Amino acid sequence: MTIEEMNRIRKERKLSYREIAEGAGVALGTVQKVFGGATASPRYDTLQRLDHFFIRETPAYQRQDSGVNRSFKINRLSDSVQGNYTVQDYLDWPDDERVELIDGVIYNMASPTSIHQIFDLAIGTQVFSQIRKKGGDCVPMIAPVDVQLDSDERTMVQPDFLIVCDRDKIHEKRVVGTPDFIIEILSPSTRMKDAFVKQNKYMNSGVREYWTVDLRDRRVTTYLFSEGRVLQYSLEDIVPIGIYEGEISIDFSDISAYVRDVVGEKWEE
Repeated sequence: MTIEEMNRIRKERKLSYREIAEGAGVALGTVQKVFGGATASPRYDTLQRLDHFFIRETPAYQRQDSGVNRSFKINRLSDSVQGNYTVQDYLDWPDDERVELIDGVIYNMASPTSIHQIFDLAIGTQVFSQIRKKGGDCVPMIAPVDVQLDSDERTMVQPDFLIVCDRDKIHEKRVVGTPDFIIEILSPSTRMKDAFVKQNKYMNSGVREYWTVDLRDRRVTTYLFSEGRVLQYSLEDIVPIGIYEGEISIDFSDISAYVRDVVGEKWEE
């Protein structure tokens, strides 16, 4: 859940900063800074606590899925359940509700925009052709593909783009294990999750390199976890892929030019 969504719920339910602080277990001063705009990048554990609190405060509705013969609380997930969901719960989830599972917590996913999809396809096309020409075992993939990140029963994510260099991890229905390289294209509904929750999860799971593509701010941020470096580029740059030591790159200027050709000079995420 984004800070904007939390703020909307806060206003709708007329929640005070003190009520949020006490309910989420976050310092009052931190809550004031987050919702007052003074803190642009809250800490991961702070976001998790706030996210869980606001999920509890979201009005609930029940949905019965005849295919799995069980009901789900889609918008309101209590603490007794959040954190305890499994891969089987994820697989049983209603098909018309896109979700991800991270450390036992279910996160709703909105459908991507058309520009998001153009970027994803263009990234995949560029990298696929270069990897095929170079040879080797690495395999590029684009969403939607399930990735059981830790090979455990509590995480299943759908990165926008990934490269897997150990082909034993590629199964018929999913990737089981940690990819070497992942890109997430930020969108309004997933911005905070991709930039904080997933970033930490990917780093701790052993992903060697992680990029975020920010369509709103026209920025690419590359996290070279294996080297402990963070680099930033614009959407007019040619960005080298670190795990290939720059021998393979993504030409974002070419993708951006194509998007402008499709939708005009001014485009939004």
